[in-house]
Amino acid sequence: MPKTVLTPLLLAALLAGCAVTSQRPPAEPAPPAAFKGSAEWQRIAPDLAVPEAWWTLFKDPVLDGLQGDLVVGNQNLAAALAQVASARAVLKASGSAIFPTLSVGAGSTRSATAENNNGQRTVSTNNSLTANAAWEIDLWGRLAEGIKAAGANYQASQADLAALRLSAQSTLTQSYFALRTAEAQQALLVRTAAANQRALDLTQARYASGVVAQADVLQARTQLRSVQAQLADMRAQRAQLEHAIATQVGKLAGQLQLAPSARLPELPPVPDLVPSTLLAQRPDIAAARARQVAAYAQIGIADAAFFPSVDLSASAGYRGSSWSNLISAPNLVWSLGAAVAAPIFDGGQRKLASAQARTSADVATANYRQAVLVAFQEVEDNLVEFAESGAALALQRDALDASQRNLDIVLAQYRAGTVSYINVSSAQSSLLSAEASLLSARNRQLVAANLLLKNLGGRLPTAQ
Repeated sequence: MPKTVLTPLLLAALLAGCAVTSQRPPAEPAPPAAFKGSAEWQRIAPDLAVPEAWWTLFKDPVLDGLQGDLVVGNQNLAAALAQVASARAVLKASGSAIFPTLSVGAGSTRSATAENNNGQRTVSTNNSLTANAAWEIDLWGRLAEGIKAAGANYQASQADLAALRLSAQSTLTQSYFALRTAEAQQALLVRTAAANQRALDLTQARYASGVVAQADVLQARTQLRSVQAQLADMRAQRAQLEHAIATQVGKLAGQLQLAPSARLPELPPVPDLVPSTLLAQRPDIAAARARQVAAYAQIGIADAAFFPSVDLSASAGYRGSSWSNLISAPNLVWSLGAAVAAPIFDGGQRKLASAQARTSADVATANYRQAVLVAFQEVEDNLVEFAESGAALALQRDALDASQRNLDIVLAQYRAGTVSYINVSSAQSSLLSAEASLLSARNRQLVAANLLLKNLGGRLPTAQ
């Protein structure tokens, strides 16, 4: 091998893999020692582990079936899955860039020269079989950083898919709770309307007997019509929630029919002890972290442009005028070479590209830290909501009991003629408000439990 080729080849072999432009992201932010909402949330007992399918803890077969339909039919998840496949293809393509390329070819040309002074021209045939190889030596780690960036982007796309799946599952669970709450409120309004109808009948009978004024009848009718109007609105709300669930699971609005149920799912046991470091496994945080790694890899790619590149090339083949004896020693041709290219002047483009890469890395770092802050905020919010909604639930039950007893007393007084119907109307409104508030408190507690269990039950996808 000629020394003119061997020297740069040996030099390239010694320097290959020296990624001097590689940049490391800053250290991850430290998690808090405990959550403000519960100082006990620092460790988790083995028997309190939350399953990945956390919604099964609500023990609702209909919800379980909807979650299965969601994974199959949700179109947002289908789009995210396609993005994962695209990122995987980019990763494989970037990995192949570090290897030499090899190509083969065959050709045949027939050419004629212009006529000479004697009016003669030369006609010739040139046949060829060639093999070509080329290899860019990754001296400064540009290709290695490209693989790192592609790998990080692939991990980010996987984490994005997991985060989107978790969000869709949580949203579906909340929509299902809202649907069942709407059905419970609808049943409440049906019972209230029936009670108000009986009160109207009583008032009309008393008016016909001359015991009360017509104003009592009008007040009772107003109360009844108001409840019936609320019932119509609740039926519409329930239908819209069912349509929303159908869209979430990938069905047309009219294709999903859920059997009505006036019962809300029971509240499952929620772990009291949870490690704060568990949030680092959340897919949205993992995606932000992977994008930070990819952004810092882009710095290495941009900085590698300041250094010279070394390319090795080789070709060999046969050329001749006849195919019959083409493959023979006299027709053998070959070449072997090395090329070094160093940038001299580019008008500041490389500096701008390096500065832009660093700015993008700062943005990715800020986004990652913001994702961590939001994650801890969500847990703090739901810890407070879960605890306070439980306390509110107990208070609402007491308020409901008091409202029911008050209505019974006022109705007895109205029948005795000691109070006007305004008192009955006020007591009916208080009872309806207390029951609606109780259902709302139960729904809020279920939603808070759902979000806490989602944070604990969500798992990152396994790398493929």
